[in-house]
Amino acid sequence: MNFLERIWQRLQDWDERPVLGELHSDGPVAATGQELGQRIQWTRQQLRRLGLQPGDRCALLAPNSIAWVAADLAIMAEGAIAVPLYTRQTPAEIEQILANAQPRVLVAGGSAWTARLGESARRLPVLDLSAYTADRQRGQLEPPRVRPASEPVALIYTSGTSGPPKGVPLTAGGVDFILRHTGERLDLLMQGHRGEERVFHYLPLCYAGSWILLLSCLCRNAMLWFSVSLDRLAEEFRQAQPHYVLNVPIVLERFRRAIEQQIAQRGRLAASLYAAGAAAWKRRQQQESRWLDAPVCWLARRLLFDRIRQQLGNQLRAMICGSAPLREETQLFFHMLGIPVLQVYGLTETTAICTMDIPGQAVPGCVGPAIAGIEMRLSEQGEILVRGPNVFPGYWNQPEETARVLRDGWLSTGDRGEQDSSGNWRILGRVKNLLVLSSGHNVSPEPLEEMLLEEIPGAQQVLLMGHARPFLTALITGPVQAAHVQAALDRVNATLPHYKQIRAFLIRQEPFTVESGLVTANGKLRRDRILTLLQDEIEQVYASARR
Repeated sequence: MNFLERIWQRLQDWDERPVLGELHSDGPVAATGQELGQRIQWTRQQLRRLGLQPGDRCALLAPNSIAWVAADLAIMAEGAIAVPLYTRQTPAEIEQILANAQPRVLVAGGSAWTARLGESARRLPVLDLSAYTADRQRGQLEPPRVRPASEPVALIYTSGTSGPPKGVPLTAGGVDFILRHTGERLDLLMQGHRGEERVFHYLPLCYAGSWILLLSCLCRNAMLWFSVSLDRLAEEFRQAQPHYVLNVPIVLERFRRAIEQQIAQRGRLAASLYAAGAAAWKRRQQQESRWLDAPVCWLARRLLFDRIRQQLGNQLRAMICGSAPLREETQLFFHMLGIPVLQVYGLTETTAICTMDIPGQAVPGCVGPAIAGIEMRLSEQGEILVRGPNVFPGYWNQPEETARVLRDGWLSTGDRGEQDSSGNWRILGRVKNLLVLSSGHNVSPEPLEEMLLEEIPGAQQVLLMGHARPFLTALITGPVQAAHVQAALDRVNATLPHYKQIRAFLIRQEPFTVESGLVTANGKLRRDRILTLLQDEIEQVYASARR
């Protein structure tokens, strides 16, 4: 039984029970297994009417919703290939994707989404999901088409941090393989729990990690709640009362800052207790405890840490985090509150996952061991190479790009890493981000950027520069003061060798955003675009620093 057949079975088992929900400001909206099945059946009928055939690509442009899920499942059940699009991408980027994918049909969440597209996209047959009306007489849900393991079920495009997005076909066999292993990890996480699992999700479903979480939930005894407004994220989080949540580092960083700000606003006593409790907890983790650390930790936990944890939800078992490097200090912060952060590492090209932390065995700063059935090793240059049934067959209509990353079944991930004696992997940064100074010294920017984010009050983003330059400089965004930046640089530089020291900086009060095209949906900076945009200002910083 493949993953679609398992989902169909669960929809029948949960005929009158909710399987998905949307959290709106005026109240939640949920769909039972029967109601989701009706939506799927209606969508399949409309797709056939528009001429969709097995093997055709079908683009999907809509926000996270019950309707999105029904459309995605309907496309795959018809034997077609779903091409999910990100609603916040620019029309030009969507046009690029459509030109590469060549879909037969466009499924949209309403006319507002198609209106912003170019003429070529508007010429496609369109299925408007907002036209759906419930009809209990629509008939039984037809079983999905069963396809070979090697055939693609989805064509997911990369976020395009360093160039145009590339289409990644994900196969039925690869998805089945990954879902089996995510299920095993979730079983460990939920060990001892009986009954329904509650899951909260706010990230775009068009990305591989989100899509795998969705399919995992649909295969399990889980109720998945969607956020419909990031402006109400904290409120929706509490409303959902989840057992686990998939996160990106930037959101965990915001949660951490908000919590620390709340503590500071409670007065000097609370702030002092927090500082003392955090310091004592950290010493205990490093096995350097002092004689008063045990009572200080107990008091901080009873008066602060447990209450903060309760605000996030009494049922929360773990924050799951992926898509980008998570700062070790942030992972330790949540562990201190009693909320494990479990990291996942993977790429769209690996069906989202290569490694996963094992619940109860997470090592801060690491992303866990490779899942069973996947091989991972380092090239001579220190780049992570991956081989396994989860690796994609090659980019869609881009043989040159495929040849660049796939050799003898091994995928070049573009990430540098290392593995400890227990098998846990640590991600050191992107190969293409490595800065080679004019002195010949190599510098990985990511660790230094994390240090500065930790040290500079109010810093939102940090980008290190210096490739082919005589020294490093830093670009900092957010409401920061130059004096605080310089003080942080002095502290950080004192711990670094001369070639890693940061000698100048540039401040931008407004952070880079997805809408500006300078940040991907999962929070990664598009470095090349930023450096091109600020080229003149960067030259001035280097010129001034040399004087």
